[in-house]
Amino acid sequence: MSSFEAKGRTSSVSRKTNETDISLKFNVDGTGVSELETDVPFLNHMLDLFTKHGQFDLNVKANGDIEIDDHHTVEDIGICLGQVFREALGDKKGIKRYASVFVPMDEALAQVVIDISNRPHFEYRAEYPSQQVGSFHTELVHEFLWKFALEARVTLHVIVHYGHNTHHMIEAIFKALGRALDEATSIDPRVTGVPSTKGVL
Repeated sequence: MSSFEAKGRTSSVSRKTNETDISLKFNVDGTGVSELETDVPFLNHMLDLFTKHGQFDLNVKANGDIEIDDHHTVEDIGICLGQVFREALGDKKGIKRYASVFVPMDEALAQVVIDISNRPHFEYRAEYPSQQVGSFHTELVHEFLWKFALEARVTLHVIVHYGHNTHHMIEAIFKALGRALDEATSIDPRVTGVPSTKGVL
């Protein structure tokens, strides 16, 4: 069950299931401040990078059934973040809508291309040298990003062009995601109404 509250370009959601209990607040026009309390330390690190590089504000409190594994917690945080992102943007008037961002992290290079389209779609091209970073399974990166794109109703393409260190490769993705969303959500004074010939997004 989820409940929402939205004001300006901010939104919050509470979601409680038999598997997770999550409270999340998001501000599109923030200053890069994150307050993160989840049971998945590596995800905390990635969300902190995402927030800082996107110049958002993000507050997450999440408890999940990590005694099973991290899957439900990571998935549900992706769902909640997508939901508040969509709610916070409102009618999307004046936004740039598109962005393509490359971010290097030492030897790794990631690219994130975004269209705030109201058409959820996800493409993912990444091959990691290892299947885990610490206790975090790399397959959960796909799960998180796909659920975010679905709930945010955005078209999201993520490509890791190369890299040798799995941590660096994933870190580059989250930095690029933050920067791409920051650019796509920024207000362009030249845009009148919604940036679509359809008249709606």
